[in-house]
Amino acid sequence: MAKPRKVIITCAVTGAIHTPSMSRFLPITAEEVASAAIGAANAGAAIVHLHARDPKCGRPTQDPAMFTELLQRITSATDAVINITTGGNPQMSIEERLRPVQTFAPELASLNMGSMNFGLYPMLERFREFQHPWEPEMLENSRCSVFRNTFADIEYILVHCGAQGTRFEFECYDISHLYNLAHFADRQLAKPPFLIQSVFGLLGGIGAHPEDLMHMKRTADRLFGEDHQWSILGAGRNQIPLATMGATQGSHVRVGLEDSLWIGPGRLAESNAQQVEKIRTILEALSLEIATPQEARELLQLKGSAEVNFQADAIAQ
Repeated sequence: MAKPRKVIITCAVTGAIHTPSMSRFLPITAEEVASAAIGAANAGAAIVHLHARDPKCGRPTQDPAMFTELLQRITSATDAVINITTGGNPQMSIEERLRPVQTFAPELASLNMGSMNFGLYPMLERFREFQHPWEPEMLENSRCSVFRNTFADIEYILVHCGAQGTRFEFECYDISHLYNLAHFADRQLAKPPFLIQSVFGLLGGIGAHPEDLMHMKRTADRLFGEDHQWSILGAGRNQIPLATMGATQGSHVRVGLEDSLWIGPGRLAESNAQQVEKIRTILEALSLEIATPQEARELLQLKGSAEVNFQADAIAQ
């Protein structure tokens, strides 16, 4: 009898796209982000993807000091794999974006695989009232800025963060990003197994049509064969439908309030755990098994939680 396939659920609990005015359920403080991550892990997420925010206004920040408390809280309560962002916010410099990963040397870090337009400004049509001046300013700035991820930036992250034993969630927003990853694989700067997070439905990247998903899958399979683990990230209302489609075709899945504020049409998700529970119910109905954190570490060949710079005791000291 064939062994059941293990599906890794990643939960991205707050991110840097949505702003506090968009949902009262979006985690902001270290306590809230940590509680959200722990709840997601308890619901079945093997990996939690972390950003930090200024607790006073909710603005995204890459200040390592802002990560310290939330990392301490999470690692004292769960053995979930911690995935720290190198994306930060599109308006940040590459040096600023890398500060948390270089400080804490996590098992896993996100890595965007190409420069792109990253249009958030249509949200200004859906959300009219904001608590903080930075919120509409950030959204409007996305109209005329480019999310920079040059070849030099990517190479720097692969070399310097990889030297710490950190592996990567390769975020691929378009077909060209898969070819960029293949380029770095050919140069042996990126090494298998590759966790390829296919991102759908963000303005500036590939669309969210089922044919777009299939095109990404065919291309990844052709370029990387058995050397990759495939995962699906659908933005907004595409989150659950695309994750379900992907799972039926062999993918892992990512949910969380970073990617979608919703749990259903017109209904805000009240927690990250609620989204994890929903996709877990679907996966189990498909007779798929949910990977534990340790099984995720084995599938992705991670270095293990003992090799990071943020064990709870170490941070407390």
